[in-house]
Amino acid sequence: MVRIDRVTTRGGDKGETSLGDGTRLAKDASRVEAIGAVDEANATIGLMRLHCTGTADAMLARIQNDLFDLGADLCVPGEGGARLRLPESVALRLEAEIAEMNAGLPPLSSFILPGGSPAAAHAHLARTQVRRAERRVVTLAREETLNSNVVRYLNRLSDHLFVLGRVLNENGARDVLWSPGG
Repeated sequence: MVRIDRVTTRGGDKGETSLGDGTRLAKDASRVEAIGAVDEANATIGLMRLHCTGTADAMLARIQNDLFDLGADLCVPGEGGARLRLPESVALRLEAEIAEMNAGLPPLSSFILPGGSPAAAHAHLARTQVRRAERRVVTLAREETLNSNVVRYLNRLSDHLFVLGRVLNENGARDVLWSPGG
């Protein structure tokens, strides 16, 4: 169980922060950058949820929890141990949801520009934030060993948000198509 008695600790006043195992790192360390990028993506999804209801909102609620679990995984160095680790099952769930959503969409004949409905525009913004988080995690993975499910999940999540954006655009009817040179 998590218990937070106080938010202001002054521990970061000199440019460092603590990881879940107590290790102190500079706030611009690759691991902290990765955790921060995941947090930004999660916040963007929270904003997106203001424009969603029903199944979309339920999926996004699960995704926000997954991202918090992913952040907890990143917060403790190493692959194993007693700490929370993101399981493969969450990426598999995203794959199943992508397949189900995509089955009801017309095939694409062009690239899609971010836009259409407010919910879809927020889905595209969240997708770009997830891609940034993925890049930060990949950078960290070159420096340290990580749970391989973390990169896989972020990669699937950006696909999920793209497809969900199309669903939120009246199943593709309001997609904004790219017009090369236009």
